[in-house]
Amino acid sequence: MLRLVSRRVVLITGASTGIGAAAALALAEAGFEVLAGVRDEGAGERLRAAAADGAITPIRLDVTAPAEIAAARAQVEARCGERGLWGLVNNAGIAVAGPLEFLPVEDLRRQLEVNVVAQVAVTQAFLPLLRRARGRVVITGSDAGIFGAPLLGAYAMSKFAMEALADVLRRELRPWGIKVALLEPGVIATEIWGRSLADGVARLEAGPAEQRDLYGPLITRVIAQAERDAQEGSPPALIARDVVHALSARRPRTRYLSGRNARLTGVLARLPDRWLDALVARLIRW
Repeated sequence: MLRLVSRRVVLITGASTGIGAAAALALAEAGFEVLAGVRDEGAGERLRAAAADGAITPIRLDVTAPAEIAAARAQVEARCGERGLWGLVNNAGIAVAGPLEFLPVEDLRRQLEVNVVAQVAVTQAFLPLLRRARGRVVITGSDAGIFGAPLLGAYAMSKFAMEALADVLRRELRPWGIKVALLEPGVIATEIWGRSLADGVARLEAGPAEQRDLYGPLITRVIAQAERDAQEGSPPALIARDVVHALSARRPRTRYLSGRNARLTGVLARLPDRWLDALVARLIRW
């Protein structure tokens, strides 16, 4: 059973589109005061206009920019005061695709910087405010954090790291009553996959001919599947519901596995490694 909340303050990163935007709107509807971290001012204004009674305030926040994190911290503290910050939703992220053999190391660094290092930096900045409120941290992971798919190695590495991040934060922050929840969504229809596909195709075209010779057929099949997933994935509103539960329920879950194929992925990940390898090879004809 969810408890109705009254203007507790929540900060969500990566709120411009997808899960972040859906979660911001759902939290506003549930009665939270939402500070929506965005890099796109237009997206922020659309969120503001979509919520009633000024429930959403967009703030500029690039999670990889220390100066913007510090500025956001000051803005949030001014808004919260002594009551503190009730919730931090670490949602900002990117997806880098490509075979690990040829993936530029700078692209791998970018993947880990945005999805892992920046998450830690933001959490460090806001923990003092969360401690005041005995608040909550929600982390947007993925079922890619329990199953690494071919061509999504960099993305899966970042999401596996977020599993550890959530576990350690949950245990370290327990003495202060700060609860930590990890979202593990399956296939969700969001813009991240369209951007990832475009970047992956550009990386393939710019890469060496050997990459196309070795991995071309696999890349073609995975791109086709990703395009289907982008159309047939679960709506972001499904994961937004989990975010509201994690921030409202008296006893929130530590993990939320939902969305298309998420539970199936959870079952498959428990198979013996060689069985799973053979199954994946058969499914993608590799």
